[in-house]
Amino acid sequence: MSQSTIAMDAKSSPSPWPPETVEDLRELVMRIGRSEGEVTLGVRAYSIIAQLVEKPEQAAVRSISELANLAGVNPSTLTRLAKRLGYVGFGQFQDVFRRAIADEERYFYSRQAGRLLASSRSLGEPVGTIEQLARESIGNIESALQQLQPDAVKGMVKLLAHAPRVRIHGIRQFHSLASFLAYALGMLRRDVGLLGDPYSGIAEALAQLDEGDVVVVASCAPYTRSVADVARTAQRRGLSVLAITDSPASPLARAATHSLFVPHASSFYSNSTGAYFIVIEGLLNLVAKALGKRALGALEAREQLINEMKIEVPR
Repeated sequence: MSQSTIAMDAKSSPSPWPPETVEDLRELVMRIGRSEGEVTLGVRAYSIIAQLVEKPEQAAVRSISELANLAGVNPSTLTRLAKRLGYVGFGQFQDVFRRAIADEERYFYSRQAGRLLASSRSLGEPVGTIEQLARESIGNIESALQQLQPDAVKGMVKLLAHAPRVRIHGIRQFHSLASFLAYALGMLRRDVGLLGDPYSGIAEALAQLDEGDVVVVASCAPYTRSVADVARTAQRRGLSVLAITDSPASPLARAATHSLFVPHASSFYSNSTGAYFIVIEGLLNLVAKALGKRALGALEAREQLINEMKIEVPR
């Protein structure tokens, strides 16, 4: 497609051309994913732009050579991508990310709500809104799968299966994810729980853990400060830290022994956690396989107690 064709198509675009903000770029990525974008991109180029908009901190501060190395391409590929998106060159493209990083977290929730209201006007209600969120979650899952590092996954599975104690910490929206992980992992092995309780506190809970124990932390941008503090404190105490977060630039990842990176690009008014739960379920399945007969025995013992206590309603 020629530059003139791109410019002509952009006139009917719902966003400025070239995109002026990271939000505009995210919307463009979603439209391209639905084959509704102003431009068409190959699979590799689409993957690169999708990763960049999910990691604006990296795109803002790293050189073109560093970003190209992370993406596994030549710097000239990033320059061509920038021009394909309507920018004069890579410098103008990178300026979008540099302008964004100061305000990205300050206005996260209001920005998300604004996007939701804007998109709702163009979607059939209510099915269209639900369908859009579902497709966005599928895209996040696919992006998370591309970022999986086999060694990191193996390391996490080994620690979750065999560490003496596992404590999981996530608050605000990630409290539900932390609770799910604690419950499901506790079905397979002993001494698993949320970090801290209403009667003691986080400091007291960390003090009870020893070297070799595991602390799992979960958060994504805008990151919860106290969760990042827990990750750093656990690292300093010699505990194994496992991070479930969105980017290598996350403060959780910097303190972690191993990390899982899950994108959350979505029109939901807050952080989208659908892809996080799917990735966690896969991780738990791997832990169950690693424990083998121990996991089976734990599940059978749980079933026996459930039946004895008549916890479940019979069909």
